[in-house]
Amino acid sequence: QVQLVESGGGLVQAGGSLRLSCAASGRTLSDYNMGWFRLAPGKEREFVAAISWSGLRTYYADSVKGRFTISRDNAKNTVYLQMSSLKPEDTAVYYCAAAFTWGSRNSRDYASWGQGTQVTVSS
Repeated sequence: QVQLVESGGGLVQAGGSLRLSCAASGRTLSDYNMGWFRLAPGKEREFVAAISWSGLRTYYADSVKGRFTISRDNAKNTVYLQMSSLKPEDTAVYYCAAAFTWGSRNSRDYASWGQGTQVTVSS
């Protein structure tokens, strides 16, 4: 299985930007479709964005569409989540995850997970 490590989280003011990274090891990242999820206190884990193994297909949750951009660099074995126009409701622990299937918003379809990185957006 692939091992995933997220980084780039932190504290940012509303309206600001952050870029999260997810570094993979153990297997070639291009074997996987990738997703970002988030978990806020008192809420269920929420799908954020997904990208196909080639990077040619992406899709987003309605709540982040137009503000977040998912991308990947298979040569660097890394997936990114560029977050802009951040809102306090974006505060959560963000996780990257790897899947063989494409197009799922269901966390159960993702086989490998990172440990998460905290994003806090102050108002």
